[in-house]
Order: sequence, then structure tokens, then C-alpha cells
Amino acid sequence: QVQLVESGGKSVQAGDSLRLSCAASGFAFSTATVAWFRQAPGKEREFVAALWRTTGRTYFADSVKGRFTISRDNAKKTVDLQMNSLKPEDTAVYYCAASNTLILSSLTTARQYAYWGQGTQVTVSS
Repeated sequence: QVQLVESGGKSVQAGDSLRLSCAASGFAFSTATVAWFRQAPGKEREFVAALWRTTGRTYFADSVKGRFTISRDNAKKTVDLQMNSLKPEDTAVYYCAASNTLILSSLTTARQYAYWGQGTQVTVSS
């Protein structure tokens, strides 16, 4: 059974840092592209960051570039999202996603990811 379980979300102040973690099981994690998406109230789910399965190259949304980093530990089957200099507009539910069959051109497209976590809430107050 495939599972992605996020943790680490909480309420913080603007400028703070926060680290989200996602624990995976039930699929070939080491050969999967892994990503984080987020969804704010009343908005569509949007791409945040991804780590491409073959090269390990990282990709970020312009809104988080320079502030967020994504990393993975294949031995532990975890993917982390380090978020620095948080802003109120980063407030959202953050979702971990993964896929073993994603093509690069679909990296930022949520519906192309096969596996999803349940989400973890991040609230940033000004």
C-alpha cells in the first residue's frame, strides 16, 4: 500500500524557518520524482518544488526560489522541504507527491503525480 505522510506543519511568524518532512512507503521511492505542492484556501493546488528522479536536479516555483530547498534521503525514504524567510503568502496546506513515471515537461502539473500525502498545514502570521 502506497503511503506518503507529511509532518512538520505549524503556525509560525513571518521570517521564521520551518522544515517539512514526508515519509514514503509502498513504492519504488529511490527511482521516483518527488515534489511538494501547496494549496491555499480558495486557490488551486500549486507547484512548490521538485527533485527529478534521474539527475537529482531540483526545481522551484519562482515564488519560493532562494528561500526553500528540497532534499531526499533514499535510505530513509523521506523527502524534506526546508522553508526559510517565510511570508504570510506561504500560508497553505503543503502536500508531498511522487511519481515513478512522470515526464520532465509535467514536473509542475499536479494531476501527473500518482501518489499524494494527506497534507500538513503551514500558517505564517505577519
